[in-house]
Amino acid sequence: MKNKVIRTIVLFFSIWTFGQQTAPQKIAELYTAELERESIQSVFLQVYSKSKGIDVRLAENTMNAEHAITNKNPFYTASITKMLTATAVGILKDQKKLNFEDNISQYLPKSLIEKLHVLDGKEYSIDITIAHLLQHTSGLPDYFTDETMDGSPNIINQLLMHTDKLWSPQEMIQFTKEKMKPHHVPGEGYQYTDTEYVLLALLIEEVSGISLHAFFQQHIFRPLGMETSYINLKSSPLKSELPMANFYVGDTELSSFKSLSADWGGGGLVSTTEDLITFLEAYNTNKLVKKNTRQAMQQWVDETVGMEYGFGIRKVSFKTLYEDDTNLEVIGHTGSTASFLWYCPQLDTYIAGTLNQLEASKSTLNLVYAILKILENQQ
Repeated sequence: MKNKVIRTIVLFFSIWTFGQQTAPQKIAELYTAELERESIQSVFLQVYSKSKGIDVRLAENTMNAEHAITNKNPFYTASITKMLTATAVGILKDQKKLNFEDNISQYLPKSLIEKLHVLDGKEYSIDITIAHLLQHTSGLPDYFTDETMDGSPNIINQLLMHTDKLWSPQEMIQFTKEKMKPHHVPGEGYQYTDTEYVLLALLIEEVSGISLHAFFQQHIFRPLGMETSYINLKSSPLKSELPMANFYVGDTELSSFKSLSADWGGGGLVSTTEDLITFLEAYNTNKLVKKNTRQAMQQWVDETVGMEYGFGIRKVSFKTLYEDDTNLEVIGHTGSTASFLWYCPQLDTYIAGTLNQLEASKSTLNLVYAILKILENQQ
């Protein structure tokens, strides 16, 4: 039985009516229904469209009255981080410090690259490009979830077993080299892997001469006024001091684990819905990278049914995904904590949030699509 619900709902909207209900009211109903699921312990949601005059913000903790949250509490964004890491690479490209097609061996130490990609007795390490890493086409294994060759625990399991362990990026790459086998030759397939985004984060540090979190602050957070965003266990927000919202796998609360250091360039961002939407809006309007760079980052490859992947960004076609008669699409990213950040160009609408529960990560697109259908029906 759930404890007393702690609810913060902020609604700014123009009046759209569906009989006696407005679009924001219908969105709030969807949100409340999501919280009826017993596994969901806290939810953040923001639906924003400047052109439509809507800004719906919701935050709720369903389990513990002592840990009340508001929409200003930051949350763990997991793989949404990949969008910022990819954007950082795009910024370096615009500064003429690298090109997407450059081999990573031009920038990363030989000791790190050597034996990175060995498949069927042949080494392909020096053939890997920055673009391969950005688009998950390098063939490298995923240190988090792939099986090890000797049957030992992968890092996602070690994260839960050794909660106080601090992982270095080099340690994670070495683990991948020693314990895992690549999937395919670079450029000859697609395989989602966090290993690539550890390498990209290291490359950003090598090229820029500063830490990843310092690069984010200097080139993304400060210019955009993202004052609540930071890299977990590495930095602090520019202003906000509210605690990160708890997130869970089952009933296990993960937020305080030092072993989350294993989630870095591909998943260490902590942020709010407002900051995330600010970022994606700036990305879409070429305020972070030049238009031609952004377009190059959105050359899509097939990921799975209804989904395509660019450079740190995903596109979803609901027509293909759900076999539905709709032209609605979204671009953005999701995270394993059931976090999401999407933009729907057909409705000029941003949707960001999280369910803060690993088991719920696959259901977020259903929620997003239902919200978009509400907005579409009011037109």
